Amino acid sequence: MSLNRVYLGLGSNVERERHLCAGLEALAGLLTDMHCSAVFESQAVGIKSGPFFNLVVTGLTALPLMELDRRLKFIEADNGRYAPDRKGLPLDIDVLMYNDLHGTFDGLVLPRAEILKNAFVLWPLSLIAPQLVHPGAGKRMSQLWDEARIEQELAPVPFEWRGQQLTRM
Repeated sequence: MSLNRVYLGLGSNVERERHLCAGLEALAGLLTDMHCSAVFESQAVGIKSGPFFNLVVTGLTALPLMELDRRLKFIEADNGRYAPDRKGLPLDIDVLMYNDLHGTFDGLVLPRAEILKNAFVLWPLSLIAPQLVHPGAGKRMSQLWDEARIEQELAPVPFEWRGQQLTRM
């Protein structure tokens, strides 16, 4: 069985701690060797809403890309993402990278464009995997973050999951 290294972006602006913890618990059932970045608070991008908590998770999975994406949609649904009366975004989980795949796979574009556009994705990704090379840009994540000129305010926030502090303050 071949294992695939994945990087996932998580965000929430509704009961942020509860939904991120629920998402992490669900991911712990799908991934092995799972590691979490620090958690950051940012203003919403592209939608009018309250501030988000965001982080990046990496781990190994035997799931093929599209099956992983399908299961992530179930986790989002379990947290109210697709409820008709929802307010805000309870839980968003995006596949940022899957191994070193580059291209479009059944409509899923990898690596995800938001890596290079949003500080709330690039900064935590650069912390969790500084030496990881972006398959499209050909540069390490730490270098991409150092060179980034992204106009977004981002602040680390205290966050605990399973008794472990994800953000060192």
